[in-house]
Amino acid sequence: MDTSDPKAPKIVHFFLPRNAKGYTIKETWDVMGMRATRSDDTVLEGAFVPDKYIARVVPAGAAGVDMFVIGYFTWALVNFANIYYASWLRTREVLVEQLKTKTSIALTRPMIYHPEVQHGVAEITMDLETMGPHVEAIASDWSEGRIGPDWLARLFAVKHRTVEAAFRIVDRALDLSGGFGMFKKSELERLFRDCRAGRFHPANPLLTRELVGKISLGISPDEQPRWG
Repeated sequence: MDTSDPKAPKIVHFFLPRNAKGYTIKETWDVMGMRATRSDDTVLEGAFVPDKYIARVVPAGAAGVDMFVIGYFTWALVNFANIYYASWLRTREVLVEQLKTKTSIALTRPMIYHPEVQHGVAEITMDLETMGPHVEAIASDWSEGRIGPDWLARLFAVKHRTVEAAFRIVDRALDLSGGFGMFKKSELERLFRDCRAGRFHPANPLLTRELVGKISLGISPDEQPRWG
């Protein structure tokens, strides 16, 4: 953020080569989930960025959303949605295999024959059936150029709806698995932790609802004051 002119702040999008000087990476990544990835802090202290590495200098807020910005937002949010969709396909797979052999002293057959287990797995499957086509439709529209003034709303919506459905799925899966799902040796335990990160990934629920609501109502996302 360049605030040298307080009345017209700008966002500077730049790239800094790893062999550059003036930056350090602080290993702060110690979190509940997402064990396969990291997001440590990058601290800039006198780093110099040559002009050739400055991709864009644009106004702050929605006014600065050009095709460069939309491009990386699309790449990120569609991929977030797709990754969580794939994770919850795995959640169902793990759960079903577990339920096929899970027993109870009150039953003569495995838990897959319990009506409420069937109900729960049906809800998981129906959520999954809406997630995949939604992600594919948004990805196809972008790839084939079918975008319009509502693109950001559609983009934020697919990430939000997919992540919210994913959280319902893994939460229900843990219920159906029983206490074993909380043990570290259960893959469902790891999937549950990983899924929580989806709600933190941009755009978070607060920003998503604000942006989608404003665009749907014909209000500029940059309308001031933002609240009240």
